Amino acid sequence: MQSFLNMALKEWSIVCDAVLAGQQAILLRKGGIYEAAGEFELEHSHFLLFPTVLHQHPESLKAAWRGAIKTVDREPAEITIRGWAEVFYIARVPDRRAFEHLDDLHLWDKPLIDMRFNYRPDYPLYIILLRAWRLPQAIKLALDPQYAGCKSWVPLREAIAVQGSEPVQADTDLAELKRRIVMAFNHTTQ
Repeated sequence: MQSFLNMALKEWSIVCDAVLAGQQAILLRKGGIYEAAGEFELEHSHFLLFPTVLHQHPESLKAAWRGAIKTVDREPAEITIRGWAEVFYIARVPDRRAFEHLDDLHLWDKPLIDMRFNYRPDYPLYIILLRAWRLPQAIKLALDPQYAGCKSWVPLREAIAVQGSEPVQADTDLAELKRRIVMAFNHTTQ
């Protein structure tokens, strides 16, 4: 296990909350991925979860989640880091139909899924299964100007100690989620 992390992945605050509550274990990405030795990887395999609120939109979430967020016009002056994650599994999403088999694994509604598939259509969409960890104590950070902007990765000025973090899900649960992803994606490509 890592002792300290200073790289953070920006993600909607509600998604960070869902991941750290064990209600979601996947992310979708088109950027921040590269190919090495024939396999696709994230630029960083271990990272802090950096919650953002600026681009969260209630209409992008399933009805049950919409009331949990409010639209804002700027990020707060202080960010709270509550956990971190490591990549457990990455797979290319073969098509929209395949992804629909995993609808119960995420909080996003159809308009957001459509946007993810339609954005830069020549680039493949990837599902990232995370092994998430809750920090023993939340860490508050002032919103530094270098953290601002539309970017996925944020190198923090100071590393955060992650010793004593508690895993969100058991490895057996993650293995079952991976099996479901593999089955859904292989089933629709045959």
